[in-house]
Amino acid sequence: MPKFDVDLLIIGAGPAGLTAAQYGARANLKVLVIEQLSPGGQALLIDVLENYPGNIGQLDAAGNVISGPKTGYDFSRDLHRQAESFGASFLSGSAISLKKEGDTFTAGLADGGARKATAVIIATGAGHRLLDVPGEKEFAGKGVSYCATCDGPFFRNKKIFVVGGGDAACDEAQYLSRLTNQVVLIHRRDRFRAQKAIAERVLHNPNIEVRFNTVLKEIGGGGNPAGGKVGALLLERTGADSGIYEEAADAVFIFAGTIPQSSLVSGGGVKTALDENGYIITDQKMAADVPGLFAAGDVRSGSFRQVVVAAGEGAVAAHSAAEYIDELNDRAYH
Repeated sequence: MPKFDVDLLIIGAGPAGLTAAQYGARANLKVLVIEQLSPGGQALLIDVLENYPGNIGQLDAAGNVISGPKTGYDFSRDLHRQAESFGASFLSGSAISLKKEGDTFTAGLADGGARKATAVIIATGAGHRLLDVPGEKEFAGKGVSYCATCDGPFFRNKKIFVVGGGDAACDEAQYLSRLTNQVVLIHRRDRFRAQKAIAERVLHNPNIEVRFNTVLKEIGGGGNPAGGKVGALLLERTGADSGIYEEAADAVFIFAGTIPQSSLVSGGGVKTALDENGYIITDQKMAADVPGLFAAGDVRSGSFRQVVVAAGEGAVAAHSAAEYIDELNDRAYH
């Protein structure tokens, strides 16, 4: 059995992982990407990827836009096909452990298998942070959602609440406002933390009511029998006119931040430095403090969590991994 299954193992197939796969394969490395869901990660959930450089859609001869920018799904599909065209391989599965012996990394898989590699890029991204309010878990999938493009169409012309104040909350509220004119966006602070252009669109959207200084306290069925759907929310106003009140609702979409998916390197066989929030610390070459281990995208500490940044970090990580492998094989260019 060969010492290594692949030169470069990439765990996670979001924009960072897919770009790393492309650059790794173009560097003539044998590349394997492991992804437990579909290639694309959270980019799959983006309705319109309007802020990716160059993604403005098709233009006519006069320079007028005749079709809009790619969706996150289309963009992810193209990244996946592009990486495969350069020779990267993909494995549908879940990596549950990672260890290193000498210069060999071994990733253990949920199905009992394992893959060995010379270098590893962690591109596992970040998951949704729960509010942990009463009713959130009980009504998950029954009116509580974390993905507007996935579940929004089920609530067409219904009353929808969105919780959050960042880019994701504002983007998703915009999408939902095309399905209903009853979108209520609540945020616990007195202003958005989203980028100004995104926030301004929400504030001027007639289908979105914005309520600052408002906190979601509880999600209830509004009199529906046990096992029913979301029917009402318990909300709290803070500030001068503070108070708690109940309001009817058909759905609530929660965007309260993210949690890094860094458990593979937080203990066990491979342990690398994490920041206070659990994100992987790297240098400018995307290298962690374990030789041969790299990180890119939303799982990396200090990353500006945008698709274009994740793609750039994936390219850098793959380039750095190729340099590391060349040094091990005495092929470094001087």
